[in-house]
Amino acid sequence: MNQFMTEEQLQRNVVRSARELGWNVHFNWKSFHSPKGWPDLVLAKPPRLIFAELKGPKGKLRPDQEMWRDVLRDCGQEWHLWRPDDLDDIYALLMGEDAEST
Repeated sequence: MNQFMTEEQLQRNVVRSARELGWNVHFNWKSFHSPKGWPDLVLAKPPRLIFAELKGPKGKLRPDQEMWRDVLRDCGQEWHLWRPDDLDDIYALLMGEDAEST
């Protein structure tokens, strides 16, 4: 089922679930005037701050997205690449059932 979920559907799913679980969620509605590569979602629930790039089943990171991944990780931030098949792991993370990782 998840292999047919679009990136837009994935984002709606993650945003809804995160908000229901008490996370503060930020995303740009229309980012055509913003610099390229910034992660799709920023999720905050103290003490945790997560940057997440969302892709469909076969989507690939662009060089500008790889640059932001590397910069954020080098700054000690938690960055994830999430795809539809990762939904169970995403839900576990949002519920606090995973080990913190960067």
